[in-house]
Amino acid sequence: MAIPAGVKTSPAFPIPDEQRAWVLGDPGQLVYTKKPVPMPKKAEVLVRIDAIAICATDLDNIYHGPPAMIEGGLPFNKNWTPGHEYMGTVVALGPGVDEYKIGTRVSVEIHAGCGQCKRCREGMYTSCHNYGLNYGDVDKGHRANGFTTDGGFCEYQVNNINTLVAIPDEMSDEEGTLVVTAGTAMYALTELGGLVAGESVCVTGPGPIGLLTVAVAKALGAQPVVLTGTRDNRLAIGKELGADHVINVRKTPDVVAEVKKLTPGGKGVDYVVECSAASNAVNEAVRMVNRGGKVCLAAFAHEGVVPVDVAHIVRNNIYLYGIRGEGKSATHRAEAYMAQKRFDATKIHTHTFALDDLPTAIRYAKDRVEDAIKVVVKAKMDKIQKEAAE
Repeated sequence: MAIPAGVKTSPAFPIPDEQRAWVLGDPGQLVYTKKPVPMPKKAEVLVRIDAIAICATDLDNIYHGPPAMIEGGLPFNKNWTPGHEYMGTVVALGPGVDEYKIGTRVSVEIHAGCGQCKRCREGMYTSCHNYGLNYGDVDKGHRANGFTTDGGFCEYQVNNINTLVAIPDEMSDEEGTLVVTAGTAMYALTELGGLVAGESVCVTGPGPIGLLTVAVAKALGAQPVVLTGTRDNRLAIGKELGADHVINVRKTPDVVAEVKKLTPGGKGVDYVVECSAASNAVNEAVRMVNRGGKVCLAAFAHEGVVPVDVAHIVRNNIYLYGIRGEGKSATHRAEAYMAQKRFDATKIHTHTFALDDLPTAIRYAKDRVEDAIKVVVKAKMDKIQKEAAE
């Protein structure tokens, strides 16, 4: 293909003119087609996508639209490619890029802030004021791959260098896709106070983010770490990842009281990270936490408006935080813990499919077929991998 001036490539990684890519048509309709391979601009690289995990937010984008925002509106029928939790290999460098080398394996964050708005200058690029203003060739700087620009259900994608996290060769492609999930967990704990050594944490909801929040909290030294949920097999994985106590809320008449029993004097935990999106989750979280404690909301109820006992929050001086994604470079810290084998993120990876079988992978993730937790899609699978997946 014709390589733009200033872009560096290598014969070791030939780049085709076109790539296979899934695009979103009507809600829930994915079409397998071909799209041009994009070229990196200043401060960007081209990543050959080796693997991508399916996130619950991908399902929201594909079936409902938000939080994806393409051309200022819903993403349907706009030749848009979803997907955001991917890893791969750097195969081309944009003009002036020397921070990474061709051939480097990387995991990627979603958001690259514009770098000029108030929030970006504070390091809060996941809250960039220019979110959604850059699809196509609108040069505002902000990108959110798989949300406001093309994502990773394809073979190649451009990424800003600020979103890249180099990963060791010893880390599998599948584990590399989980750096983003672990980064979200790390970001939640960063917002709650960072180092939680010796302090207690309750995680509500044993989905991918909840399970890795257990792992990250324990790796940071939290004691005890409590996990609540509805599925015993997922709670068992939570135990393997470091939970000191697990509580099945369907078998426990008063989950708040049960959590408090596990803390000194029954005063409640220091932190709660809410990952369940249950409609009563916020009210339960603010009652589990002790006075002056902190609650981080890493999920949101799909019912829309839910009642919250504000009076209880105010009377008890409780701090309530919301996070979006894996901000403040939390992915780098999460990757460091994963590279050191401080926890085994692959325990939440349950299924792998080929890129051309994405609809099946989506079905497994959406309907929790075979109790799927984290489903990974690979652009290239050898024969052994395909047989194992089948």
